[in-house]
Amino acid sequence: MNSLPQDIDIYLILLAVTILLTGLAGFIIYFLVLYRKKQLLNSIEREKLAIEFDQEIIKTQVEVQEQTMQTIGTDLHDNIGQLLSLTSLTLNSIELDEPAKARQKIDASIELTIRSIKELRLLGKLLEGDQLVALGLQEAIRHEITWMEKSGKYKITYNVNGKEPAQKNAGKNLILFRMMQEILNNIIKHAAATQIIIELQYLEEATQLQIVDNGRGFDPDGLPAAKKGMGLYNMHKRAGIIGGEVSIKSHPGKGTWIDIIIPHTQNEEE
Repeated sequence: MNSLPQDIDIYLILLAVTILLTGLAGFIIYFLVLYRKKQLLNSIEREKLAIEFDQEIIKTQVEVQEQTMQTIGTDLHDNIGQLLSLTSLTLNSIELDEPAKARQKIDASIELTIRSIKELRLLGKLLEGDQLVALGLQEAIRHEITWMEKSGKYKITYNVNGKEPAQKNAGKNLILFRMMQEILNNIIKHAAATQIIIELQYLEEATQLQIVDNGRGFDPDGLPAAKKGMGLYNMHKRAGIIGGEVSIKSHPGKGTWIDIIIPHTQNEEE
């Protein structure tokens, strides 16, 4: 009779241990399910970001190519076309019965032809598009500035500080280059600026691009929805895709300051 309470105690202890182990097993299973679900969601998110990144690269490549063709078209018309027209006029004005003057005009025509060839070679480099960016962001920017300076409307100061990372990311550089193109286009179309400062800095963990102009400026918070949506939204979106951020400071009559920071390592797995 005395063994009955002991049996009940043992039973209760076994029951408690069983319940505890069952609960612990259930908790472990629940934790594993949550962990696996989190892994799956992270995997889906990474794939989504990778797809979005690839789509943005393709879109950016197309836009850079379109910008390149516009630049080439303008330069062929305004620069090379003018050089060739002057060459033609000079050659047509040669009078063979005046050898000295004829020699001068022939020399001038040769010089104009050489200048035209140099310009065509530069255009050939411009056709490389994203390959130019892949070779080096700082040189791609310098090449873009060269075309802008030809107009004679802008005093452009371009500074490069720091050392470019040994492991280049052509995708990020291409997007950053396109963002710079958009900013310069906006300056040309809207800012009425005369001076532009561009600074490219290679920091320890990020690339920083600053563009400042002395144009008419604007109120970032007071822009119409359409303009704000097309310009500033796209800029922030592009920076976000490559893990970066954009800061814009501007006031009417006081120019515009734009700062873009793109980390070197974030999103590298994409």
